[in-house]
Amino acid sequence: MDNKRDLLILGGGLVGMTLALAAAKKGFSSHVVDRADPAELTAEGFDGRASAISTASWNLFGNIGLADALEPHACPIESIAVVDQMKRGRIDFRPEPHEGSLGRMFANRTLRLALFEAARAEPLIAWHARTEIASRERSEHGVSATSTSGETFQAALMVGAEGRASPTRAEAGIAVAKWQYDHRAVVAGIEHAQPHGNVAWEIFYPAGPFALLPMRDAEDGTHRSALVWTVCETDAAGVLKLSDRAFVAEVEKRMAGLFGDIAGVGPRASFPLGFHHTATITGQRLALVGDAAHGIHPIAGQGLNLGLRDVGALVEVLEDGALLGLEPGDAQLLAKYERWRGLDSFMVALATDGLTRLFGIPGPAASAIRRLGMAGVQRAPTLKRWFMDEARGVAGDLPELLRA
Repeated sequence: MDNKRDLLILGGGLVGMTLALAAAKKGFSSHVVDRADPAELTAEGFDGRASAISTASWNLFGNIGLADALEPHACPIESIAVVDQMKRGRIDFRPEPHEGSLGRMFANRTLRLALFEAARAEPLIAWHARTEIASRERSEHGVSATSTSGETFQAALMVGAEGRASPTRAEAGIAVAKWQYDHRAVVAGIEHAQPHGNVAWEIFYPAGPFALLPMRDAEDGTHRSALVWTVCETDAAGVLKLSDRAFVAEVEKRMAGLFGDIAGVGPRASFPLGFHHTATITGQRLALVGDAAHGIHPIAGQGLNLGLRDVGALVEVLEDGALLGLEPGDAQLLAKYERWRGLDSFMVALATDGLTRLFGIPGPAASAIRRLGMAGVQRAPTLKRWFMDEARGVAGDLPELLRA
């Protein structure tokens, strides 16, 4: 039986599944092949893994019909506070009342539940979970992938969406510029005595940023935040092995009483921090999206949002091509996607890398200079507006799906 579809999306994570749903809204069918078990990815409980969804990304979710399911679980980000070691000279980013929030925070589990439920109900999506790919083929006439069980999936365009270690990218021989920061992000959910006021805190210490991201209160009213604590690679194992009491003491010391006492801490996880950017995001009948194309430091919370911009751009390019009678794998369309997303994603990646290095310079003199600069930004409305537009994802050439 012919099972050929428009897209063969390898990787059914947050970016890959959003692409399948966005493409379906425009009439494109897809195979979504993912090795993970959905039940494990949506298990009960909040483990601290969360994502900031920018204004533009929220528009995308609204335009593909996910906003109603997600809104009850959202925690608006009303402002962002940036400070160097809790000293004077902080920046407060707060939009005008008519502009709404700077974004919304969600537990990753919540995002996956909404995406997976929508995918199951979408006839244009054939979702193949718990499926390992053994081989991939791309030719002038189409693409295909064969699973380890012998099942073959065919399409007009292959999309690599497997994340930073994308085997599709590697098999295509696409060059990648990359380096490690020799740091590791420790993530956990924390419960605290005082409300966070919907403020996201980015506190910079010599070892790296210490981020407190506002989460929606638990059903019993418990105040919650997601912690992303950057530590040196050599210290990471020790931090993960700390008892809950010792871990809380270290966190409270860095929070300096922001939310009062920490009442509880969830499971801890960690992941290495690095930078990578591909030389190209396309090949013969191939497009890369999300972390398969670019991986950045989480310092500004833009990693997922950058991938969602890829989604919007690719779908718009494919839709425009369809109006001209071009199939999804057409080289002209892939060249247009390359031009649109290649430079933008590279500039965001460079900016986050620069911030990481700037705030990583140790010593009181460097701290004093940073705080002086931050105080200057605080008093410069135009510059603050530019930073906020970037954070909200509304700057630059936005795909239609990411517009209000």
